[in-house]
Amino acid sequence: MNILVLVGGGSLILILAYFIYGKFISKKVFELDNSRVVPSVEMKDGVDYVPTDAKYLAGQHFSAIAAAGPITGPVIAGITFGWFPTFLWIIIGTIFIGGVHDMGSLVASIRHKASGIADTMKNYVSKRVWILFNVFIFFTLVMIIVAFTDITTSSFVNTIELADGAVVGGGATATSSILYLILPVIMGFTLKFTKMKLGVATAIFLPLVAVSIWVGQYIPFSLQDTLGLASPKDAQKIWNFIIIAYCFIAGIVPVWSLLQPRGHLGGYFLYATLVVSFIGIIFGGFATQYPAWTHAFGGDDFWTPMFPMLFITVACGACSGFHSLVSSGTTSKQLARESDAKPIGYGIMLAEAVVALIALSTVMILPQGDAILGKSPNFVYANGLGSFMALIGLGKAFGISFGLMAFTTFVYDTLDVCTRLGRFIVQELTGWKGWTGRIVSTLLIGGIPLVLMSINLTDPAGKPIAIWSLFWKTFGSSNQLLAALALIGITVWLQRTAKNRKAWLTTIIPSIFMFVMSTWALFNTFKSYTFKEGSFMMPVGTNIIVPVLCLIYLILAIWVVIECAPVIIGNAKRPRTSISTEA
Repeated sequence: MNILVLVGGGSLILILAYFIYGKFISKKVFELDNSRVVPSVEMKDGVDYVPTDAKYLAGQHFSAIAAAGPITGPVIAGITFGWFPTFLWIIIGTIFIGGVHDMGSLVASIRHKASGIADTMKNYVSKRVWILFNVFIFFTLVMIIVAFTDITTSSFVNTIELADGAVVGGGATATSSILYLILPVIMGFTLKFTKMKLGVATAIFLPLVAVSIWVGQYIPFSLQDTLGLASPKDAQKIWNFIIIAYCFIAGIVPVWSLLQPRGHLGGYFLYATLVVSFIGIIFGGFATQYPAWTHAFGGDDFWTPMFPMLFITVACGACSGFHSLVSSGTTSKQLARESDAKPIGYGIMLAEAVVALIALSTVMILPQGDAILGKSPNFVYANGLGSFMALIGLGKAFGISFGLMAFTTFVYDTLDVCTRLGRFIVQELTGWKGWTGRIVSTLLIGGIPLVLMSINLTDPAGKPIAIWSLFWKTFGSSNQLLAALALIGITVWLQRTAKNRKAWLTTIIPSIFMFVMSTWALFNTFKSYTFKEGSFMMPVGTNIIVPVLCLIYLILAIWVVIECAPVIIGNAKRPRTSISTEA
């Protein structure tokens, strides 16, 4: 089967969903109304609260939520379970769970002065839930920073050899990455202190991003050679420190100086990868070679571990709790009017699903057993993009460099957003104010991931394993559990404010599904470390980190549900006249 049938057909379904289901939830569930004054206008401060044009904000939001998730997850799931179940989950999950979750988080936030989803739960449930939820979010942000930083820096130290003998080195990606981070800073200051229009700045700086990719091949920067390090792993640990240092800076500076221009350029980068990918998908004639199912239908190993692992492996690209943090943490402070919540909250989630389908297609075109499939997901994705770009006259080596750079670009957007959000949470919980509070809080959210990435960890069998790979399952489970809890918070809010008496059903059903899948996956991960030959045995040393994290997540999540369940049941039974229609 040609991959065009699957990727093109899936994209068409997503477009139809935007106009049909997106319209339904905009009008009947969230009741968008431009007559309401949004927080970016009411609380404008030029730092965090900045009313932003929808086109500009869409690119920033897109690049912030996309990151490595819609690439890494579909690639891993496609290889593990086959492309068909992964395809179904991306389509169905995005339309009925992920898109509703993202838009709901955004709208609930702007109706409460751009406060986080945890504050929504505080308003409608209790302060205790607010504390529990914020602690849960903090640990989830730590997992995201660990997993995404480590998988990104792996592309700075590893190489990939092509069939024609050409080699794509990590040093080229590192050089391009450094140049890319400099460009948005210059762009941000140019827009702030000159009269240059956004369109002109985009026309200047966007081509420079392409130049940075091209230049990287000719002036590769190898940290291992420069510092005389013994191994790529040693170099990667230093790169991890450098990325965390970048996160620290990005987490405290004004949004105009880095977050907005980098998100804007990153958004165009995303659009460019979509265009290049569709050229390859439409005109490349690539056939699906990888099996639709990796396990025989009806076999003993068919349903598990696909249930629940598929639903926590593909997070971004189907549903991701992290999106609620972006929507309610940074995007809600910049939304210029309520109607923009549909294209940015729901529409961009559907666009991310297209990115996930493209990532999945890079697995589809490879035969089972291909050596590329044994590499990191970013290399599998980059290899596919390289094949697509070869069709427009660009060498595959350049295409792979483009793919790796695109992957890295997406991750930067998420990492500094995570750091900023983590800083917000620590400051809210501790009451630390001013620049001292900013700096100390940012050091805390960045320091813990740095410690975790400096430890040599092993899998349940005791074998050394890449840090990103180890934490991906924990991140996936906690991330999807965060989505479930966010949907619970949105459910309580809708029960108390929506004019449509049944609006809350669009969020409570997805929340139950995500809660079951994620807690099931967390328990399985916990059990894999603690049960040996049928007996419970808590691991010692650094191997205790993963099961302890799983246990913390489970306790926090169950506690939040216990707190919220009576409120949801009580609201459902409450007479309509006692439910507020004030937003």
